[in-house]
Amino acid sequence: MPDNSPENKIERLCIEKGMKMTDQRRVIARVLSDSDDHPDVEEVHRRANDLDSRISIATVYRTVRLFEDADILNRHDFGDGRARYEEVSEEHHDHLIDIQSGEIIEFQNQEIEALQEKIAEKYGMKLVGHRLELFGIPLKSDKK
Repeated sequence: MPDNSPENKIERLCIEKGMKMTDQRRVIARVLSDSDDHPDVEEVHRRANDLDSRISIATVYRTVRLFEDADILNRHDFGDGRARYEEVSEEHHDHLIDIQSGEIIEFQNQEIEALQEKIAEKYGMKLVGHRLELFGIPLKSDKK
Protein backbone atom coordinates (compact mmCIF):
# COMPACT_ATOMS: atom_id res chain seq x y z
CA MET A 1 0.00 0.00 0.00
CA PRO A 2 1.31 3.51 -0.79
CA ASP A 3 2.27 5.75 2.10
CA ASN A 4 -0.04 8.76 2.00
CA SER A 5 1.28 10.35 5.18
CA PRO A 6 1.98 14.08 4.98
CA GLU A 7 5.54 14.91 4.01
CA ASN A 8 5.82 18.40 5.55
CA LYS A 9 4.47 20.61 8.31
CA ILE A 10 2.16 22.66 6.09
CA GLU A 11 0.59 19.57 4.57
CA ARG A 12 0.09 18.07 8.06
CA LEU A 13 -1.60 21.28 9.25
CA CYS A 14 -3.87 21.31 6.19
CA ILE A 15 -4.95 17.73 6.86
CA GLU A 16 -5.50 18.47 10.56
CA LYS A 17 -7.77 21.36 9.54
CA GLY A 18 -9.76 19.07 7.23
CA MET A 19 -8.56 20.51 3.92
CA LYS A 20 -8.71 18.45 0.79
CA MET A 21 -5.13 17.98 -0.39
CA THR A 22 -4.85 17.81 -4.15
CA ASP A 23 -1.54 16.91 -5.78
CA GLN A 24 -1.01 20.58 -6.67
CA ARG A 25 -1.72 21.74 -3.11
CA ARG A 26 0.77 19.15 -1.86
CA VAL A 27 3.46 20.54 -4.17
CA ILE A 28 2.75 24.12 -3.08
CA ALA A 29 2.76 23.06 0.60
CA ARG A 30 6.12 21.35 0.05
CA VAL A 31 7.60 24.40 -1.66
CA LEU A 32 6.49 26.64 1.19
CA SER A 33 7.67 24.22 3.90
CA ASP A 34 11.06 23.88 2.21
CA SER A 35 11.50 27.66 1.91
CA ASP A 36 14.07 29.23 4.19
CA ASP A 37 13.28 32.68 2.84
CA HIS A 38 10.00 34.59 2.56
CA PRO A 39 8.89 33.97 -1.04
CA ASP A 40 6.19 35.93 -2.82
CA VAL A 41 3.52 34.18 -4.92
CA GLU A 42 5.54 34.51 -8.12
CA GLU A 43 8.55 32.80 -6.51
CA VAL A 44 6.34 30.07 -5.03
CA HIS A 45 4.91 29.55 -8.53
CA ARG A 46 8.37 29.32 -10.09
CA ARG A 47 9.51 26.75 -7.52
CA ALA A 48 6.27 24.76 -7.73
CA ASN A 49 6.41 24.83 -11.52
CA ASP A 50 9.88 23.28 -11.39
CA LEU A 51 8.22 20.29 -9.67
CA ASP A 52 4.96 20.22 -11.62
CA SER A 53 4.62 22.32 -14.78
CA ARG A 54 0.80 22.04 -14.67
CA ILE A 55 0.54 24.36 -11.66
CA SER A 56 -0.77 27.76 -12.74
CA ILE A 57 -0.12 31.09 -11.06
CA ALA A 58 -3.87 31.28 -10.32
CA THR A 59 -3.68 27.96 -8.44
CA VAL A 60 -0.77 29.27 -6.38
CA TYR A 61 -2.67 32.48 -5.55
CA ARG A 62 -5.77 30.51 -4.49
CA THR A 63 -3.76 28.00 -2.46
CA VAL A 64 -1.67 30.61 -0.67
CA ARG A 65 -4.86 32.51 0.21
CA LEU A 66 -6.47 29.29 1.48
CA PHE A 67 -3.42 28.53 3.66
CA GLU A 68 -3.38 32.11 4.93
CA ASP A 69 -7.10 32.05 5.80
CA ALA A 70 -6.54 28.79 7.69
CA ASP A 71 -3.73 30.36 9.77
CA ILE A 72 -1.13 28.07 8.23
CA LEU A 73 0.81 30.89 6.54
CA ASN A 74 1.68 34.38 7.69
CA ARG A 75 1.58 37.16 5.13
CA HIS A 76 4.11 39.99 5.35
CA ASP A 77 4.53 43.29 3.56
CA PHE A 78 8.20 44.19 3.75
CA GLY A 79 7.80 47.45 1.82
CA ASP A 80 8.69 46.17 -1.64
CA GLY A 81 5.11 46.02 -2.90
CA ARG A 82 4.96 42.21 -2.81
CA ALA A 83 3.22 40.06 -0.20
CA ARG A 84 5.70 37.58 1.26
CA TYR A 85 4.82 34.36 3.05
CA GLU A 86 6.19 32.10 5.75
CA GLU A 87 4.86 29.19 7.78
CA VAL A 88 3.10 30.14 10.98
CA SER A 89 5.69 29.49 13.65
CA GLU A 90 5.18 28.38 17.21
CA GLU A 91 8.16 30.52 18.20
CA HIS A 92 7.74 34.27 17.91
CA HIS A 93 10.31 36.17 15.90
CA ASP A 94 10.72 39.60 14.36
CA HIS A 95 12.22 40.70 11.04
CA LEU A 96 15.06 43.01 10.00
CA ILE A 97 14.86 43.84 6.30
CA ASP A 98 17.81 45.12 4.26
CA ILE A 99 16.05 47.51 1.89
CA GLN A 100 18.97 47.45 -0.56
CA SER A 101 19.34 43.70 -1.04
CA GLY A 102 15.94 42.52 0.18
CA GLU A 103 17.58 40.13 2.64
CA ILE A 104 15.32 39.31 5.57
CA ILE A 105 16.87 38.44 8.91
CA GLU A 106 14.71 36.74 11.52
CA PHE A 107 15.64 37.50 15.12
CA GLN A 108 14.47 37.25 18.71
CA ASN A 109 15.32 39.78 21.40
CA GLN A 110 14.04 39.49 24.96
CA GLU A 111 14.77 43.16 25.75
CA ILE A 112 12.49 44.28 22.90
CA GLU A 113 9.80 41.84 24.02
CA ALA A 114 9.97 43.14 27.62
CA LEU A 115 9.88 46.77 26.45
CA GLN A 116 6.76 46.14 24.37
CA GLU A 117 5.04 44.55 27.38
CA LYS A 118 6.04 47.54 29.51
CA ILE A 119 4.69 50.02 26.94
CA ALA A 120 1.37 48.18 26.69
CA GLU A 121 1.10 48.10 30.49
CA LYS A 122 1.85 51.85 30.68
CA TYR A 123 -1.18 52.50 28.50
CA GLY A 124 -3.40 50.11 30.45
CA MET A 125 -3.22 47.27 27.94
CA LYS A 126 -2.25 43.64 28.01
CA LEU A 127 -0.21 42.76 24.94
CA VAL A 128 -1.74 39.80 23.10
CA GLY A 129 0.35 39.93 19.95
CA HIS A 130 2.54 42.08 17.79
CA ARG A 131 4.64 42.20 14.65
CA LEU A 132 7.93 44.02 14.48
CA GLU A 133 9.59 44.75 11.17
CA LEU A 134 12.74 46.84 11.10
CA PHE A 135 14.04 48.28 7.84
CA GLY A 136 17.69 49.16 7.39
CA ILE A 137 20.69 49.52 5.15
CA PRO A 138 24.14 48.02 5.75
CA LEU A 139 26.58 50.15 7.68
CA LYS A 140 29.37 51.38 5.42
CA SER A 141 32.79 50.14 6.35
CA ASP A 142 35.41 52.86 6.69
CA LYS A 143 38.27 50.38 6.26
CA LYS A 144 40.38 51.19 3.20
